[in-house]
Amino acid sequence: MGTQGLGITFLTLPLVVRAAAGGQWCYDSQDPKCGPSHWKELKATCGGDKQSPVNIDRRRLQRDGGLGDILFEGYDQAPPGKWRLANDGHTVMLSLASESTSEHITISGGGLPGRYRALQLHFHWGSPAGNGSEHTLDGRQLPMEVSETPNTNYNTIVAGLRNVSHAGDSVDLASTFRLSTLLPRTGQLSAYYRYQGSLTTPDCSEVVVWTIFEEPVEIGREQLQAFVSTLHFPAAGPTLLKMTNNFRPPQPLRSRKVFASRAATASGGSPCGGHCQLLSPLLLLALLGPFSPTP
Repeated sequence: MGTQGLGITFLTLPLVVRAAAGGQWCYDSQDPKCGPSHWKELKATCGGDKQSPVNIDRRRLQRDGGLGDILFEGYDQAPPGKWRLANDGHTVMLSLASESTSEHITISGGGLPGRYRALQLHFHWGSPAGNGSEHTLDGRQLPMEVSETPNTNYNTIVAGLRNVSHAGDSVDLASTFRLSTLLPRTGQLSAYYRYQGSLTTPDCSEVVVWTIFEEPVEIGREQLQAFVSTLHFPAAGPTLLKMTNNFRPPQPLRSRKVFASRAATASGGSPCGGHCQLLSPLLLLALLGPFSPTP
């Protein structure tokens, strides 16, 4: 198995992945005939001018002094209720229960125009040679430190993977947990990049405000392997395919600009210091997908 990268996307809209109208979409690892290069044939919006992911070129960033601290409310406590983990055939997705549970888990500040509820998160992974973390930084995936020691913050999710091995499977997790444990360290949450983009799956709606953190998050090597070895795409005839390389390649930036927060690295250097340059397994942690405003 080649080295893998794992990406996490927090979404705040009860819509994440769905088949494009008029046909089925897939990833190249399933069938190149319905992979990302063909999505715009199924859904015209996938050929728009504000598509995601993109490569973030730090030499061309524009500093935005208005991009300050992001305020996370409710992320520092495990809420009551149950969270559901599901294999939807394209990714593994964690739904943060009902509105009554998620209404106290909110995001604001950081240049956002309102206060928003966090409703779900999902994952992407793949080979660095194939830009498996979706967004790239200076043409490379954003780095993650993969440790021989498991990151206990991921234990609940990883333990649930065995119950969602096949498309359509879902399970209620044994417990909820603090979402802050999946984020960069508190002192690093002010260093991020921001741009206007789209969902990275059909229908590729251009309604996403992307926030991409510089700080890497650690995950255990065996935990990362669990995503690769446990999950499967829908069966293609008698063949059951491992769910791998479930990412969309970077899309043209076109006329858009990527903005750097006040604390972000705008040009040169490594986003996590020199130690990350020695590590090959990688992670992208992207926060704030399309938003569901609070009442």
